[in-house]
Amino acid sequence: MPIVSLIAKPGALDPALVDSLRNAWGGGVASWLSPDEAAEFPLEATPANLDEVRASIADRADLNLLPDGPRAKRMLLADMDSTMIRQECIDELAEEAGVGDRVKDITARAMNGELDFEGALTERVALLKGLPETIIQHVLNTRITPMPGGKALIATMKANGAHAVLVSGGFTAFTASVSALLGFDENRANTLLIENGHLTGEVARPILGKAAKVQALEEIAARLGIAETDVIAVGDGANDLGMLGRAGLGVALHAKPSVQAQCDLRVNHGDLTALLFLQGYPRAEFVS
Repeated sequence: MPIVSLIAKPGALDPALVDSLRNAWGGGVASWLSPDEAAEFPLEATPANLDEVRASIADRADLNLLPDGPRAKRMLLADMDSTMIRQECIDELAEEAGVGDRVKDITARAMNGELDFEGALTERVALLKGLPETIIQHVLNTRITPMPGGKALIATMKANGAHAVLVSGGFTAFTASVSALLGFDENRANTLLIENGHLTGEVARPILGKAAKVQALEEIAARLGIAETDVIAVGDGANDLGMLGRAGLGVALHAKPSVQAQCDLRVNHGDLTALLFLQGYPRAEFVS
């Protein structure tokens, strides 16, 4: 039996909206996972006007239809840039190099699926040639901030036996720190090449992109002895679409419009704790 999920910013989900949708679609009893923030109710079948209604309330709440089956997942597979952290690390490095605007434009186009990821990455990294290696820690200390809800998401899932993986088209120099800060079990990313204390303007091969994120899902799920349906994946860019499509729950978080258009599950109002609501966790069970 599918589940209708409604999530809004804290205090912004109108109970009247939940009741009207439940009544219109003949849904079961509504459960509030967090008062005036997250609610859900079961349905017998998918409503014919689901997309129309979803679009009509998109400015107020995220409406998602969750597939039938076990809700709480046994593995989290998460993108880093603009997902687990607010920034794009390569853009922040570029700002320090004085080529911020040029790199940000390439990043935006690549994440929107307009450019080949590997080509866009090598072009941007080349613009960082000559930066001192110490700039990485400086950027981590002064420019990188976690996305709200990330620590609670990981702590709650791990407290319930899940495995957390950070998989990024960015760089190990950043994923190692972000992974440790937020509590991930492991991380995968690309490696910036460094010689004599300076960036060479190149990245080690093979480049981790869209296919490598799918490969990570396959390999780690197999190693853990779990099915791909036991995985929840989250990301915001075109290079995340492969893993979002393969995971049991693939969530586009504050994603680019072209990415949202290809994903069944979308979060635009909530923070990362919305992924806990989608798995059926009430706020009272969140681990801080």
